Amino acid sequence: MKIERCLWATKNPLDAKYHDQEWGVPLHDDRLLFEFLILEGAQAGLSWSTVLAKRENYRKAFANFDVVKVSTFDDKKCEALLLDVGLIRNRLKIFGTVKNAKAFIAVQKEFGSFDRFIWSFVDPSGRQTPIQNKWKSMGDVPPQTEMSDAMCKDLKKRGFTFVGSTICYAFMQATGMVNDHVLDCPRHLELQHMVRK
Repeated sequence: MKIERCLWATKNPLDAKYHDQEWGVPLHDDRLLFEFLILEGAQAGLSWSTVLAKRENYRKAFANFDVVKVSTFDDKKCEALLLDVGLIRNRLKIFGTVKNAKAFIAVQKEFGSFDRFIWSFVDPSGRQTPIQNKWKSMGDVPPQTEMSDAMCKDLKKRGFTFVGSTICYAFMQATGMVNDHVLDCPRHLELQHMVRK
């Protein structure tokens, strides 16, 4: 009997909706890429379900992930955000979001878009073709790869924080750079067709 979705997304309706509509869908919008970069960093040490439950609060607190606005947040604003119970109240993560916004803007200026820069790690040709993995179970999925190692190293060199290799690989999965839905999951085949022409 075929499964309905990957095992990790069967715990609650929010996980299931995210799995069915977003996880692994190729993203090329810089605002959304910034959102996922911040949310994946916020997840460090926590479950993705925790982050999903707080996602709307993050959007409100961080100006809908408008990178220019977030880059202007000062210490006073960050201190106020640390009091927001709707967020993961970790000082390094909150202040790191502003640091990452500034680094993100620098990448946009250098490459024309963050999208162009970040997708070069999986497809240097510029076609932005996702990697189609063929995992039989979620246990086969690696926590990081050589590509996420390279992404991590480059992002850290550019001043980003909370971008370890495991976080980078989770970012790659979330933004559709890799298709890590297991073979039995219907989304695996659906996402194979969501490639830019």
